[in-house]
Amino acid sequence: MEFLKAIEESGFSQWVKGADSLLAFPGILLLHTIGMGLVVGINAAFDLRLLGFAPMVRLRAFQRFFPVMWIGFWINAATGAILLAVNATKLTRNPDFYVKLIFIALAVINVQMLRRRVFDPTSLPENPDATSAPTPVKVLAVTSIIFWVAAITAGRLLAYVGRSNVF
Repeated sequence: MEFLKAIEESGFSQWVKGADSLLAFPGILLLHTIGMGLVVGINAAFDLRLLGFAPMVRLRAFQRFFPVMWIGFWINAATGAILLAVNATKLTRNPDFYVKLIFIALAVINVQMLRRRVFDPTSLPENPDATSAPTPVKVLAVTSIIFWVAAITAGRLLAYVGRSNVF
C-alpha cells in the first residue's frame, strides 16, 4: 500500500487530480472515453454484423478497422493507468476494479478468438462474407457484447468509489 500511496502522492498524480487545466483530469478522461469508443464501437459493429445485422457490409472490411481498435485499446490502457494512479489506494481495494479488469481481459481474448475464427486463412468458412455466421461465431459475438457492457458498467461504478457503501 505504501507504493500505491507514493504513486497517488506523486507530483504527476496530484497535477492530474487537482489542476484546472483541460489537459489534466478532464483531458485524460476524454481520451479514455475516445479510446473506449474506438474499442467498443468497432467491436460492437463487428459483433452485430456477425449476428446478421447489416448483411450488405462485407466482413472483410472490418479487417481494416482492427488496427484502429487496437490504437483505442492502448489509449485506454495508458489513460486507465493514469486514472488508476490518481486514486490507486481506493481503487485497488474495490472489487469492482478487478471485475472490470477481468471483463476487459475476457473481451480481448474473445475478440482475438473471433478474429481468428472469421479471418484466419486456415479456419475461414467457405464464404467469410456470407450473410449468416456459424453458431459458434454468433455465440462469441454475443459474449463479446456482454463482456464489453459488463466492463463499461464496472468502470462506471468505479466513479462512485468512496461515495457509498455499495462495495
